[in-house]
Amino acid sequence: MYYSVRVRNNILPLSVGSTLPDAFEEWSFTELTEDHETPKEVCQLCDKEGLRYYFQVANVLTGEKLWVGSHCILQFGLSVFEDGRRLSPKEAKKKLDRLTSQMHLESTIRSLEKLAAKENDLRLSGALSYLRFNKKLTPKYAAMVLWRLKERGIDHCPSFFNVSLRRSDHKEALRAMKPRMLAYLWPALTASQRKVAQSLGRVPPDS
Repeated sequence: MYYSVRVRNNILPLSVGSTLPDAFEEWSFTELTEDHETPKEVCQLCDKEGLRYYFQVANVLTGEKLWVGSHCILQFGLSVFEDGRRLSPKEAKKKLDRLTSQMHLESTIRSLEKLAAKENDLRLSGALSYLRFNKKLTPKYAAMVLWRLKERGIDHCPSFFNVSLRRSDHKEALRAMKPRMLAYLWPALTASQRKVAQSLGRVPPDS
């Protein structure tokens, strides 16, 4: 009930409709997003704290705008369009997830740019070029980058770094990686990639 009251107080004064269902129909995602780097923002619809990513929604009738979390867009059925077509809830979630992944990629690129600027290392320049082009890093590149980012104290999130593990040479690099470097790489691996690592005889660093 308290949650509904907060939502009602935030959206009805900015809408034409006098009920929440009618008001929600007036709002849609504008395609604008913001990454605040740290989870410090507040959703302007439900008042939830600790948001890192903002998605802008606008009222087609009043022109009002709010910065909200993607969860509110999906929970309240606010419109999400693509090529002029309103997306289904499932399609909308895929689009918002895709935009979030893009912000993750941009965050990793920024972190690596800061690192490359601090160190005169051609390997880092190569990793940066590889990441920009492929949107992923090889296991060797990822381990090196995550190691240097931590050593330099540059803010980053290891899980944002996508690691390529499909090619046989990537798997072999993972098999031969020193335990110390594997410990840096492990947080970036997905659950399925960790299973692949274990099938190659690698022991999880925290075991």
